[in-house]
Amino acid sequence: MSTTKSLGEMFKGNIRQSGIFFAFLAIAVLFAVLNPSFLSPGNLTNIVLQYSYILVLAIGMLFVILLGQIDLSVGSVVAVTGALSAVLVIKNGMPWWVGVIAAIVLGLIIGAWQGFWVAYVGIPGFIVTLAGMLLFRGLTFQVLENVSLSPFPKAYYNIANGFFNGLLGGMGFDVFTLVIFGIGVLGFAYQQFRSRKARIAYNQAVESMALFIGKIVVIAAFVMWFAFQLSRSRGLPFVLIILAILVLIYGMLANSTVFGRDVYAIGGNISAAALSGINVKSVTFWTYVNMGFLSAIAGIIYSARMNGAQPSAGNMFELDAIAACFIGGASTTGGIGKLSGALVGGLIMAVMSNGMQLMGASTSTQQMVKGLVLLLAVAFDVWNKRRAG
Repeated sequence: MSTTKSLGEMFKGNIRQSGIFFAFLAIAVLFAVLNPSFLSPGNLTNIVLQYSYILVLAIGMLFVILLGQIDLSVGSVVAVTGALSAVLVIKNGMPWWVGVIAAIVLGLIIGAWQGFWVAYVGIPGFIVTLAGMLLFRGLTFQVLENVSLSPFPKAYYNIANGFFNGLLGGMGFDVFTLVIFGIGVLGFAYQQFRSRKARIAYNQAVESMALFIGKIVVIAAFVMWFAFQLSRSRGLPFVLIILAILVLIYGMLANSTVFGRDVYAIGGNISAAALSGINVKSVTFWTYVNMGFLSAIAGIIYSARMNGAQPSAGNMFELDAIAACFIGGASTTGGIGKLSGALVGGLIMAVMSNGMQLMGASTSTQQMVKGLVLLLAVAFDVWNKRRAG
C-alpha cells in the first residue's frame, strides 16, 4: 500500500530538484522588483527569442553529463553549422531549407566524429571536445573567409523571429497562443495523473491528493499567465514550438526508452552497466551524435535570430549549456539529473542575462556572476552528496 508525503518531506527528499524551482522564482522576483519592465510582455517575448538556444543546448548537454562526460565544443559547432548555412543560402543563393538540412547533416557528422574518439578510441570527452572547440572554431573562420554574412531570406529569418498571431483572433491578445498553452497544460496534468497512478500501483510514496492538485494548479496558473503575456505582445513564437517539440521528444527519450535508461545506468556505474549487457560504446557514441544534432539546431536558431553568421558566433555558449545542467541539479560525476531541471537551469541563465542587461550591467560583470553561480551550483552538488553519504 502506497504512502503519502508532506510538502516538507517532498522538499527534503528531493532538495536537488526542488531547490532549483524556488531559486528560479526568487531570481525572477528580484529582477521584477529591481526593474518593473522585466515582466512586461515585450521583454518576456524577447527572453524566449534571445535565449532559446541555451535550452536546446542544455537538452543535449544533459545527456552528455549524465554519462559522466562533457562537451566543450558546442559553441564552435553552433558557429560552424550557422556558417555553412549562411554560405549556402546567402552567398550561393540556395533555398533556405537547403541551409537548414546542411547544418543538421554537418552537426551529425561532427557528433559522430567526436563520439568515435570518445567511445571507440577511449579519449576522455573533455580532451576530444576541447580539441573540437579549437578545430571547429578555426573551420568557421575558413568557411566564412573571416567575414560575416547577412541577411538571410525571410523564411529562414522567421525560424527564430516569426510568430503565430491572429489565427483565432482576439481583442488585445492572441487567442491561438492561449489555446496552444491550454492544450499543453491539460497534457501536463494528464501525464502527472498517469505518473501518480503508476507510482501508487507499485506501492511507491506519493504526495497527498490535495498537495498533488495544488501543485498542478500553481504550475498551470504560472504557465497560463506566461501565455497571456506572450499573447499580449506578438503571439506564439515559432521557436517556442520547436523547443516544445524537442522537450516532448527528449522527455520521452530520457524517461521511457531503453536508451535513456542506459545513459543513466552508465553514468551511475559504468562497470556495472557493462556487466549488465549495456553496450557502453554505442550509447556513448550516439549521445555525442545527438549533441551534434542539437548543436546544429541551436546554430540554425542562433543564425536566424542574428539574421546572419559571424566567425565569433557561439562564443562561450558551452558555459551557458553546462551551467544550465549543473544549476538544474545534474551531478558532476554523472547518472543524476532531469530534463526539467536542465530546462529550469537554462531559464535561470537566460533570466540572469536578461535581467543584468536591463540593469545596464557590463559584459564582464555578467560573466563573473555566471561563473560564480556555476561554482556555487557544483559546490551544492558536492555538499549534497556528503550530506546524503
